[in-house]
Amino acid sequence: MNELVDLTATEMAALLRAREVSAVELTEACLRRIDETNPRVNAVVTLTAERALDQAARADDDLRRGHVRGPLHGIPVAHKDLADTAGVRTTYGSPAFANHVPTEDDPLVRRIREAGGIALGKTNTPEFGTGSHTVNEVFGATRNPYDLSKSAGGSSGGAAAALACRMVPLADGSDMGGSLRNPASFCNVAGLRPTPGRVPAKSATAAWFTLSVPGPMARTAADLALFMSAIAGFDPVSPFSIREDGETFAAPLDMDLAGVRVAFSPDLGGLPVDPRTAAATARAAETLAALGAKVEQVDLDLSDAEEAFRVYRSWYYALSFGDLPEVGPNVAWNVEQGRKVTGADLARAERLRTGLFHRVREFFGRYDFLVAPVSQVPPFPVEQPYVTEVAGVEMPDYLAWMRSCYWVSVLHAPAMSVPCGFTPEGLPVGLQIVGRPWADMEVLRLGHAFEQATGLWRTVPGLDGA
Repeated sequence: MNELVDLTATEMAALLRAREVSAVELTEACLRRIDETNPRVNAVVTLTAERALDQAARADDDLRRGHVRGPLHGIPVAHKDLADTAGVRTTYGSPAFANHVPTEDDPLVRRIREAGGIALGKTNTPEFGTGSHTVNEVFGATRNPYDLSKSAGGSSGGAAAALACRMVPLADGSDMGGSLRNPASFCNVAGLRPTPGRVPAKSATAAWFTLSVPGPMARTAADLALFMSAIAGFDPVSPFSIREDGETFAAPLDMDLAGVRVAFSPDLGGLPVDPRTAAATARAAETLAALGAKVEQVDLDLSDAEEAFRVYRSWYYALSFGDLPEVGPNVAWNVEQGRKVTGADLARAERLRTGLFHRVREFFGRYDFLVAPVSQVPPFPVEQPYVTEVAGVEMPDYLAWMRSCYWVSVLHAPAMSVPCGFTPEGLPVGLQIVGRPWADMEVLRLGHAFEQATGLWRTVPGLDGA
């Protein structure tokens, strides 16, 4: 039974259509794996086993009648505990919502359900997704499957750890400053931060906010594309939703890299990078060159993204969480920063972001892709709240060590994390592939070519450590 959990989502889909495996068998296999491994990693925090088995049985009945609900029909999926799930506890990682049960599905959850996905439960996240280390007062910390003494990253750390352990083949995530890409990098899985609006989100307070996006997580680029075929597409709940059908992502991923122009930035313009991370990403650039790409190391100045990101992020936190009576220290700090933001601050942030957008637009006239480190460090100790020093450089606060991700968030561009190697200690490192705005499929194609050449995603964690 456990061999089934090693299948990719695309393999599961093919076997389901051929009636060589049932949705119930796949669901039971994933539930068994959760039972075996979750107590050590704490990735799945609310399990809906009976509900999932009922959904799987109905999916099998549909298949017997020749009815396929969508591209995810019969495939187990896990939802991040930030996404509302009707009738299923959704805590947002906050003690204030420890017993909260929504009455309505998030649009992302609804699309996954309508596409036939089988929801197994909720994955861990820091409070309101705040920070790139998954720990909260409700459920505790999620541990890294490749070294249980290390962080799984965040804020989609529960999703990444569940994928790495083969608890599920697909999991949804979200990303403002790296919350999807960082845990994918830390856990040797794949994640796509889509172009804003590609996967629409509903907000009652900040409908025009483009820094935070929902997105797919999986173990391969092909599985990300399968997931995107179900969750991408226009939805009027978002004012900047992209009018392009999700079926775009059902196209073949094969790509000839001959002549593809790749800009390699080892430090995104002077950021400190741990030598172990730097070595792994440098090897990844060499791999792309060996595949035929024209790889050029570039000097890149994204420093204007620093102020733009921080101003917009803090403003968003004051808007979204400023009225909550009790929040943790990270959320409280962001809210306090947001209350200091002035109209002049927002004007300057908008001016900086606009100038950066046009410079990057011109950059992508010369290059097809930008590749760089996802995170500036490999996984750090799970007891450590955040990274305080990178390559000998002290970090001023809990955000600063993730500049390699959140600077990219400002660009309005798709960005993928794909496994690119391991440190000498066996800790995963991810490569960040950034494409032109709206070129999500091209990013997945380059990621697919890279992972087919390396096979690094096949390295299964040993669940070693504390």
